[in-house]
Amino acid sequence: MIKVSVLYPNGVGAKFDIDYYCTQHMPMVREKCGSSLKGVGVEQGLGADAPGAPPQFLALGHLLFDSVEAFQQSFMPHAETIVADMPNFTNTRPSVQISEVRM
Repeated sequence: MIKVSVLYPNGVGAKFDIDYYCTQHMPMVREKCGSSLKGVGVEQGLGADAPGAPPQFLALGHLLFDSVEAFQQSFMPHAETIVADMPNFTNTRPSVQISEVRM
């Protein structure tokens, strides 16, 4: 199992519409990827290691697939459409990490 994590950084002027992300963007991703997408998760940043410190990331989105190949085959044909939706919920440039789920 692999996890594709999309991390939306916090910073001066950074904006993120978590409601749009959860009700519009992620359902669209789920529909585009079909049955290859085994699960999704969304996290909203609340804080950092020091009390009262702002979160490093405004939000994190997670997609679960059986393999990197399954991700590439189901996501990449729709990548342009999925990325084009980003201005509807954020003005940040996210980082993406693909990880092997070990536990």
